[in-house]
Amino acid sequence: MNDKQTDFGFESVAEDDKARRVAGVFSSVAGSYDVMNDLMSLGLHRLWKSFAVQISGVREGERVLDVAGGTADLSLAFARKVGSAGQVWLTDINLAMLSRGRDRVTDHGHPLPVAQCDAEHLPFADGWFDCVTVAFGLRNMTHKDRALEEMRRVLRPGGRLLVLEFSKVWKPLTPAYDFYSFKVLPWLGQRVARDADSYRYLAESIRMHPDQETLKQMMERSGLSRVEYFNLAGGVVALHRGYRV
Repeated sequence: MNDKQTDFGFESVAEDDKARRVAGVFSSVAGSYDVMNDLMSLGLHRLWKSFAVQISGVREGERVLDVAGGTADLSLAFARKVGSAGQVWLTDINLAMLSRGRDRVTDHGHPLPVAQCDAEHLPFADGWFDCVTVAFGLRNMTHKDRALEEMRRVLRPGGRLLVLEFSKVWKPLTPAYDFYSFKVLPWLGQRVARDADSYRYLAESIRMHPDQETLKQMMERSGLSRVEYFNLAGGVVALHRGYRV
């Protein structure tokens, strides 16, 4: 039994317990996940993801891995980019989220390959993908450094990793952002998803996630080069990009 501790929001839990509790969060909110994303971000998450696709430089015929892809927003966008000659894999550790993503890509006429897997142990060969993306999933992983190393491993030389994640907001915005996060967000989660606790965890997990510079350094330590980041919405979200040498 692993007795090491890690964070689950503001709570300290055993590492072995975090994955189970995160799974509970996403199994609970899967049915309302897309609606809540639109409400929480006022639709801005669509622009953030569109920017990630643009920055990725993905072209027709390339291979893309969408880690923690959930309901498949990025997978669908990349499927349109790579065309029939390319390949996009939709993956997630959570079956409820992955099932919704699988149904969605099929409904949109893009029956992509789908795999339920742990980002810390990706079931893919070294150097297979031109681009790997993880959007709003890294902060939920127990060993972020291990997940980043795995994502680098499956990239071909010259391939790029994109990490789209909540980050450290511009300081003057902090009071308003905190009020929204800890008061409005749980209320909204209760009203729409009938689950205030999961959205309280969301707000807490954002505060525990590494800031922009720390994540940049983590990506560099994982073996990625030319790592840079782009602040979006005053740092509410940041997009990091790094390349495998």
